[in-house]
Amino acid sequence: MLIRAGYDIGFTTQQRVPMLANLSVHSSRNRDLRTAQRIYTTPDVPIYDYIDGFGNICSRFTIPEGGITISCGFVIEDPFAPDIVAPDAQAVPVEQLPDEVMLFLLGSRYCETDRLSEVAWDLFGKVPPGWEMVQTIVAYAHNRIRFDYMSARPTKTAWDAHQEQWGVCRDYAHLAIALCRCMNIPARYCTGYMGDMDLPELVGEMDFSAWFEAYLGGRWYVFDARHNRPRRGRILMARGRDATDAALTNAFGPAILSRFNVYTDEDRLGTPG
Repeated sequence: MLIRAGYDIGFTTQQRVPMLANLSVHSSRNRDLRTAQRIYTTPDVPIYDYIDGFGNICSRFTIPEGGITISCGFVIEDPFAPDIVAPDAQAVPVEQLPDEVMLFLLGSRYCETDRLSEVAWDLFGKVPPGWEMVQTIVAYAHNRIRFDYMSARPTKTAWDAHQEQWGVCRDYAHLAIALCRCMNIPARYCTGYMGDMDLPELVGEMDFSAWFEAYLGGRWYVFDARHNRPRRGRILMARGRDATDAALTNAFGPAILSRFNVYTDEDRLGTPG
C-alpha cells in the first residue's frame, strides 16, 4: 500500500531558540520512501541532520524570533500487514542477551523500574517468560489506563500513569516498557505515524502514536498497549529508551506550540509529491 503522510507544526517564540527534532521517518524505513522527504520551514532556516545511536534522523535548527512553521509530506510504501504475532517466542536469559540490548533492561527517565519492580513481580512472577508474559503485561497496561487527552503532561512517568490510571499512548507504552524491564525482558519505546486506515471506525486522533518493541527469541517484536491488538500501517519515526530519546521536538528555550496538524492516508492514486 502507498501511504501519504505528513505534518504542519508551528511554534511561537519571543527570542531565537535552538531546536532538536525527530520529525523524519526512521532511517530503517528510508528505502520504502517513494517520494522525497524534505522538511520545509517558514521562514526558511538552515537545517542540519545527523543520525543518533538509535538510528533516529535528528534535525537541528534555530527558531527565529517570532516563531516558525515546520512542514513535511511524503509517500511511503508499506506492506500494510498486521503486527507479527509469535506465541512461541521465548524470553532470552539476561546472561545471554547481546551487549547492545542490555540498555533496554535498565530504568530510564519515564520508566522507573525501581518503583515498579515489586508491582511487576507480584503481578507477573508466575507467568511463563516470553510472549505470554509480554502480552499479559500489555493487557494489564491497556486495562489499567483509561485514555484521556486532557490528562497528558510531559512530566508523567510510568509510575504516575500506573497510579493515576489515566493517560495517552505514550503513557501506555511507558508503563508496559517499565513492567517488561522489571521482568527481565528488554523493551524500547517507539513513536511514529499510526493512521486509522485499518480500523472500522475512528477512535480519536490517530496520526502520531507511541508503541513499544520487546526483545524475544533474539529479535524485536512490536506491541501496542494502547490498542492491545495487532495494527497495520505503522511508520516508525524514532525509537529509544523512552520518550526522552524519541521526542518529536526538543526546544532549548521558551517555545509555544501554536499549530499541530498531522495526516496519514492511503494514496489511492499513487501520485508523486
